[in-house]
Amino acid sequence: MGLGSFFKRNKDKNEKESVESHIDIDNDNCKGADCEKCVIACPNKVLVKDGDLTVVRNPITCKYCRVCEAICPNDCINVN
Repeated sequence: MGLGSFFKRNKDKNEKESVESHIDIDNDNCKGADCEKCVIACPNKVLVKDGDLTVVRNPITCKYCRVCEAICPNDCINVN
């Protein structure tokens, strides 16, 4: 593999891929702006706050531990 192949390979990694999430968040009932329990409790930092919404940052890092599901006081999170 030559040096040109190395740079081409890294260029391909910079492209964003659309990854479907296996974490469903009901943001209509989520009190995320005042709560953030799931964001704080997630050991893999999968969930983040985006304004008043809780969103999935990187679903690939989720280990299906379901801590977010268990800690949500409004039952707004479902891990499939």
